[in-house]
Amino acid sequence: DVETAAGTATQFSGRHTYNAAPSALRGPTRVTGVLGAPGGPYLRDPAGRVVFLHGVNAVYKYPPFALYADPHKPWDFTAKDAAHIAALGFNVVRLGILWQGIEPGHGGPNQPGVCTPGPAGDPHMFDARVARAYLARVARTVALLGRYHVYTLLDMHQDVYNQVFRGEGAPAWAVCTGSVPVFALPGRWSVNYANPGLDTAVRHFWTNDVVGDLQGQFDRSWATAARYFRDNPWVAGYDPYNEPFSTRAVFDDGQNFAANLECFYTGRAHPGILEGTEVLPCPAGDPAAGVIPTIQAADRHHLVFVEPDNYTIRQEGYDLIGPMRYRRLVYNFHVYCGARSPVTGDPINLDQCLDHEVAAMARRQHDLAMKSTRQQPGGPAWFMSEFGATHSVPLLAGITAYADALNLGWAYWSWKYYNDPTGSSYEALVGPDGRPQPTVTVLSRTYPQAVAGRPGHFSFSPGTGAFSLTYRPARRLRAPTVIFVAHAHYRAGYCTQVRGGRIISDPGNAHLLVRNDPGARAVTVRVTAGACPGGG
Repeated sequence: DVETAAGTATQFSGRHTYNAAPSALRGPTRVTGVLGAPGGPYLRDPAGRVVFLHGVNAVYKYPPFALYADPHKPWDFTAKDAAHIAALGFNVVRLGILWQGIEPGHGGPNQPGVCTPGPAGDPHMFDARVARAYLARVARTVALLGRYHVYTLLDMHQDVYNQVFRGEGAPAWAVCTGSVPVFALPGRWSVNYANPGLDTAVRHFWTNDVVGDLQGQFDRSWATAARYFRDNPWVAGYDPYNEPFSTRAVFDDGQNFAANLECFYTGRAHPGILEGTEVLPCPAGDPAAGVIPTIQAADRHHLVFVEPDNYTIRQEGYDLIGPMRYRRLVYNFHVYCGARSPVTGDPINLDQCLDHEVAAMARRQHDLAMKSTRQQPGGPAWFMSEFGATHSVPLLAGITAYADALNLGWAYWSWKYYNDPTGSSYEALVGPDGRPQPTVTVLSRTYPQAVAGRPGHFSFSPGTGAFSLTYRPARRLRAPTVIFVAHAHYRAGYCTQVRGGRIISDPGNAHLLVRNDPGARAVTVRVTAGACPGGG
């Protein structure tokens, strides 16, 4: 059975040649609505399909700490950006929001009304009007992306905590260093991870032992954001804290940082266990309800993308955070190789970098299996929300191929450079003029955005354009499987072969739609460059 380029056949189609330029998809077949994570490694849409997200990061780390349409400003994020992102096949943007944007407060570090040791109280830094004005700007970008069928993952971003350490994230009033001087170390920004002032400031945050209630105010900011976006169908979820860290994985008293991090997530009143059976010893000053229940009380719909201890997993370790008994969680991690240029991010040794990053992804898969709960049988879904920051096409080709093999979604760092104080111009996928780097050839991929069944495997070759997908169809699902076809790899058209289903999309569509055949036990879809053999 053959479906011709005219697209008139409606029965089972064995082959289909697309010679036309890709067109926009028409009809209610794309992924829309609030995403779920009921248990197991997959995200799901309201129709019950398995959803895969491919995307980019976009974070602006200077005032006004947000990207939105504002012509001729460095933080300008335009419809052209959104359209370009969608045209490359990306269906999610991990969009930075910052605590200092929501709750800038007043004054600088080491204010006695904040930083005096003692029981937590209200430091009177939060202004609801300021928070709403900030979130309204963010919402403009979420709405813009949504018009192009691109989800937003809201990421509370930070690097080295605050500007005084040459980073961003926490407001200046939340920097408490006591008798340790506040200064930035010279050299590359990352040397400040060895800064004794930073070490003291983040300890006060993770133990919440000052009267300013640092964690409580952080959680208050998240509750405000979650309430603001709780009814927005184009929000994929919330990333509570980018790359959580202490400057040492193990404190001087033997207390593992992972315990403090898990208490931050769950709260003092809901102590869990570390990986294994060790009961959590939460700091006495921690809020009773941590950031996860705080977000979920404000928004009962969207997902929470939880990150592990950044230092432990970077040092070839396994995640020590144990299972957390909440619904709608996603295990969210970053993968970077240490054997890279500190300036460009390009690998010093490609094989060493690939081995490191593939092994790190395999460890995160192991971690996932240890996080099963009654609320999420089989563990949470998973997502790689940062990787890349490089111009190395071979490195990105290896990472994305392995992610496909693992059925793992991802977001590349990053969309544009935005004069990043903790980054490099080499990390950007597109330049200031919007022109893409060569890395787009491996990041813009043919891949399934929604699968009407349980995925078996999928793969894509950027060199040849060859794509294959197998899955076990779910009989109860009526919505079709949706495959984004990366048109840049098919200049002369492409041939699609389907077994166990039929093509229902128009020829030349940027999104290939496959309806499962009644009674089919398996569905196989293959896409190859050029016309089908015999011209069918």
